[in-house]
Amino acid sequence: MPQIELRNIERVFTLGDSEVHALRTLDLTVAAGEYIAIMGPSGSGKSTLLNLLGLLDRPNSGAYLLEGRDVTTLTAEEQARVRRERIGFVFQSFHLVPRLTAAENVALPMMLAGIPHGERSRRVAQALKDYGLASRADHRPDQLSGGQRQRVAIARATIMHPAMILADEPTGNLDRATGEDVMALLEGLNAGGVTLIVVTHDAALGNRARRRVAMEDGRKVEDR
Repeated sequence: MPQIELRNIERVFTLGDSEVHALRTLDLTVAAGEYIAIMGPSGSGKSTLLNLLGLLDRPNSGAYLLEGRDVTTLTAEEQARVRRERIGFVFQSFHLVPRLTAAENVALPMMLAGIPHGERSRRVAQALKDYGLASRADHRPDQLSGGQRQRVAIARATIMHPAMILADEPTGNLDRATGEDVMALLEGLNAGGVTLIVVTHDAALGNRARRRVAMEDGRKVEDR
């Protein structure tokens, strides 16, 4: 059974009195453990696709099966639970909570899931150690470098042991060397069995993936 199956997905946005077809009759199948780059120019639909895969958006029509279940039929609360337990997000701009420390940011998904304090503390300490952030546990995001912030974001994305990581231009705000480190972390998680889907317009980044899906005008134009 595929981990992800999109069938005939349509996503239309209304802007004033005009319609924008962000995704058109899109089909996509992803097996567990794949490493895929979604590529294309700005406006091609790749970020819309990522938001839909992450249950941050709903299609206007079509079906999205995640691990055999049509998640488009779930309530907002049920979708939030799936998002929390099965999907990790890594964004270009980190999306950390400014007033929380690194440790508190990493703990956030476990707090929302109701995991007891002792278990949270143990898992956060281990995650920060694993990502070389133990000495930064009490630092807020504005006290961290870009690479450290992205490592905190990856620790937060993986603290619930998700089956899938969705990364939107994960190295976009980083220098090349730091970006290499971040991609090595994400690829290490993929090597451990986590499905990794990266949205990028960077050809060098896309070429690292084992499969590349090219988007244009809301359509899949290449899948190799």
